[in-house]
Amino acid sequence: MRKQRNKARFATKTSKKRIRGVSGKRQIPSRRKKGIKTYSFVIPSHHLSRSMDLITPYNLVGESVPQEREVIRPPILSVIIPAMNEERTIATVVREAARICRDAEVLVIVNGSTDDTAGEAERAGARVLLYPEALGHDTGRKVGAAAARGQILLFTDADIPIPAEHLAPYVQAVLNGVDVALNDYNGPVTRNPVHPVVEAKHILNILLSRSDLGGASMTAIPHALSRKALEVIDISSLEIPPLAHAKAVLGGLRVKAVHHVPVGKWNPVRLKKRSSADPLSQVVLQDHLEAIRWITDTRGPRGGYPDLQRVRSLIR
Repeated sequence: MRKQRNKARFATKTSKKRIRGVSGKRQIPSRRKKGIKTYSFVIPSHHLSRSMDLITPYNLVGESVPQEREVIRPPILSVIIPAMNEERTIATVVREAARICRDAEVLVIVNGSTDDTAGEAERAGARVLLYPEALGHDTGRKVGAAAARGQILLFTDADIPIPAEHLAPYVQAVLNGVDVALNDYNGPVTRNPVHPVVEAKHILNILLSRSDLGGASMTAIPHALSRKALEVIDISSLEIPPLAHAKAVLGGLRVKAVHHVPVGKWNPVRLKKRSSADPLSQVVLQDHLEAIRWITDTRGPRGGYPDLQRVRSLIR
């Protein structure tokens, strides 16, 4: 009788209410409250204030400021987002970046866009750097870093809306002493054949004696840098991410893969049938060759590895 009464009571509900009751259990509540600038921040302010004591204040060009002068502290965090024709996703990307912490600026480097990417970014609360012409692959990172005021620089892309909960670990790692916080992403290494770009990332880390990093690289987003890292790497190197990666490792910086974001799955598929090689892959591979050339120029033709017992002078 009790079961029949329960069935009868359930049957009296409208289909809309029944669906709402079932789906409501599965829904994950949003961590962002309604409104453009009302956020629940992932990194609390009191945590930032404790960590700030470990960071040297910088002025806008990255030089140390004398302690006796009164210093107006720049933002703790600058989020740098290059964008080209991304009006569909840019607002979400900006709002998630703004949710990381209260003391942050979000820079969107809009270049070569023919849509309303700049307008959407501004309405979402970003500081927009607008360039009518396309700057080229990864040049937006260099431009954004030169304009950034933050003591931590976080890089992400405009076409992948990554939740703030997955961006904050990179900022937190830098606050805890890491200089270069990388995405712990190895790429699809089980695929046969392995993509050449994935192979190049692993090979570069092996050459740098950092096989522990696997395929983690500054080529992939998200990743974060300290101001110290920016000085060692040099801003101009940011447009060639593998070169910046090599300079960071050999420059004695603390480089660590800190958090996994599956960008390969989250990135929208935009592949078309091609009769020739993918031009973007060719650019990335050429960037890795630039990094290897810098390593051999810096550490010798064998990249710093010993020649063991070989006597090459006897070879004719």
